[in-house]
Amino acid sequence: MQLSTQDMDGGVTRVELDGRMDIAGAAAVDMKMNLIAGSAKKLLIDLQKVTFLGSMGLRSIVIPARAVLSKGGKVVIFAPTEMVASVLKASNIDSLLPIHHDLAAAMAALQ
Repeated sequence: MQLSTQDMDGGVTRVELDGRMDIAGAAAVDMKMNLIAGSAKKLLIDLQKVTFLGSMGLRSIVIPARAVLSKGGKVVIFAPTEMVASVLKASNIDSLLPIHHDLAAAMAALQ
């Protein structure tokens, strides 16, 4: 599991995840995600390249997202694959974190 970040317009931090969000993948990104959540006010979690999302991967997304939301920040999920989106919806994460497949819509939701 790879994690990269990008500072975008409007104070948005884009976190791009690449690989499998299984137990090993989650362990590889947990600390980085929590560090990012500690300073981010607007977080775009890019899941375009995530090929698998398990329960530990969900945890690696939800805990940092809740930290940002608890500080009055905003978080969106961007462009999950169909399989990953179905996991997010089945676990009702989409009620906490909006899912967008269009970058302009995702950015607008963070403003």
